[in-house]
Amino acid sequence: MSSSYESVNANLKILDNLRKEQEIVISKINKMHQKLSQASPESIERINDNVLLKLRSHYIKAKDLAEKEEHISNAIIVQLDALLPGQSLSHRKKLVSEQKRKRIKADVEPARLTSPSAMLRTPPEHANVLIGEQVAARVTPENADKDDWIVVKVIRFDREANKYEVIDEEPGDDEESGQRKYKLPPSCIIPFPKRTDASTAADFPTGSQVLAVYPKTTALYKAAVFASHRKRKNDDYLLEFDDDEEDGCDGLPKRSVPFYHVVQLPEGHRQ
Repeated sequence: MSSSYESVNANLKILDNLRKEQEIVISKINKMHQKLSQASPESIERINDNVLLKLRSHYIKAKDLAEKEEHISNAIIVQLDALLPGQSLSHRKKLVSEQKRKRIKADVEPARLTSPSAMLRTPPEHANVLIGEQVAARVTPENADKDDWIVVKVIRFDREANKYEVIDEEPGDDEESGQRKYKLPPSCIIPFPKRTDASTAADFPTGSQVLAVYPKTTALYKAAVFASHRKRKNDDYLLEFDDDEEDGCDGLPKRSVPFYHVVQLPEGHRQ
């Protein structure tokens, strides 16, 4: 279970950095609002457009950070659900309800802007986490000899069953009925980083064991990070997939995989 905790900790570090950025932006917004509130009506009318444009840019930045925070928070929720297999759905709902009451109580006195999350959006409920997004999904049962992970799209969340309904958008040639659907618990789902936002991705060092999409397929396999040649978080990873082979290649071939198709290797993965 240690790798699962490492994955949660990695996302918590990202969340911490996002909130530090939020504090800076919110501080700038508050200072500008304070100046505007103290200005006379005549001064307000003479405000330069650049001031308003600057304030607008701060709000856009705050909104962007809030959306990133939401994405990472949702990923952590899914990861924590996977670490709590013994808890009943009713107990989880009770915990969520308690957190909502605490959040409502904390929002009663919004004298100043304190968080882009509270200011710019209402957090979605757990049922809407990942809806419409592509994720990694384990589609084999618990007692299977090996774990099969594929790329699927989340279409809905069944609250009563506590399962995600997902669809395999690219079934194999033997599928006669078109796209195949699955109903899977949170422990079988791993969110992908946003391809347009590398800050939502974990940074795996050389030698790390990961789960990654094999190039030109929708299947995920165990792989090792070969070299830390990445200079930016949105650079591709160079990976060595287990049991991979290529004619004329000594040892395991090195495959380039986008950062948004690389996730933490699940604890106890069987391949």
